[in-house]
Amino acid sequence: MKPITFPHRVALAATFCVSLSLPSLGHAQTNAEAGADILERSFCVFDPVGASGPLFAITKTFQPVALKSGIKLNLSAYTDEKVAAEDFKAGQCDAVLLTGTRAREFNKFTGSLEAMGAVPGEEEMRLLYNTLSQPKARPLLIDGQYEVAGVFPGGAIYLHTRDRSIDSVEKLQGKRIATLDYDQASVRMVRHVGASVVGSNSANFAGKFNNGSVDLAYAPAVAYTPLELYKGVEPDGAVVKYALGYMNFQVIIHRDRFPESAGQMVRDESIKRLDEAYEIIAQAEAGIPEAVWMNLPQEDTAEYDKMLRKVRLSLLEDGIYDERAIKLMKAIRCRVDATRSECASVAGN
Repeated sequence: MKPITFPHRVALAATFCVSLSLPSLGHAQTNAEAGADILERSFCVFDPVGASGPLFAITKTFQPVALKSGIKLNLSAYTDEKVAAEDFKAGQCDAVLLTGTRAREFNKFTGSLEAMGAVPGEEEMRLLYNTLSQPKARPLLIDGQYEVAGVFPGGAIYLHTRDRSIDSVEKLQGKRIATLDYDQASVRMVRHVGASVVGSNSANFAGKFNNGSVDLAYAPAVAYTPLELYKGVEPDGAVVKYALGYMNFQVIIHRDRFPESAGQMVRDESIKRLDEAYEIIAQAEAGIPEAVWMNLPQEDTAEYDKMLRKVRLSLLEDGIYDERAIKLMKAIRCRVDATRSECASVAGN
């Protein structure tokens, strides 16, 4: 059966966070407190389906692994990501699993990794993850009492349209776009192109797109089949093969509730299994029929690049994005493709 409110493949990708973090954290705690009593820690898991959802179900399989290592994990399922974030912030959760967009309030640097157009593809994202997994990058992952123990890929975010004649930035004007209304970046982008923001969330955006309440929506390939986005795309629509951004999941911990080495241990283990996550993403993208994909002409791609850069800079100026993250991702883009127009000068973002 297909889950109605959350893509199964997205859940599988997200559970890499759990499969990597729980054994590692447990091992670290055992070393830190050898001979100590079993330590209880709470892990709040965002799964829109709830405790019966695929993400939470897979998460439960790691409880015995953690217990053998000295930690009793008390898992809590959250169907509302906002509530999960608020409970974590209030100290009711020792660790939490969130999307990168929600994670921004706990670490502006990692919360900027989903910046519009900042990561064009897999090669750039792999370089970014490799960079962030290095011990010297840890200061970037710490913000006060919080530490981002892991960042994991969810795939490129593509624009889905019910009308494939909407093939340029100019043609987005006046169109209705299902927009995550809690994400300032998304709202800014939609308004920047002159389109109408239709407030949505992860549970209802697909329904709005499929029933025609909106003209366009954006989502990673892992959502196409499980959320039946093909119902909105067919018969006259398309999936624009241009990465607006790159979705990720993040495990965030209260630093004072875990050993000092816990975060780095998670990152060391996660980078070893990055190929598994990308295999899930590749399968999802391959599952979208070739005829559905719409490749943009070079001039339109350049126009999208220009538009997203303007949005990035405006969000940076407003303090929503972290300048270090934006500059790092530019450096990576230019390393992969030095012919990009933005790479002609060292300055800029």
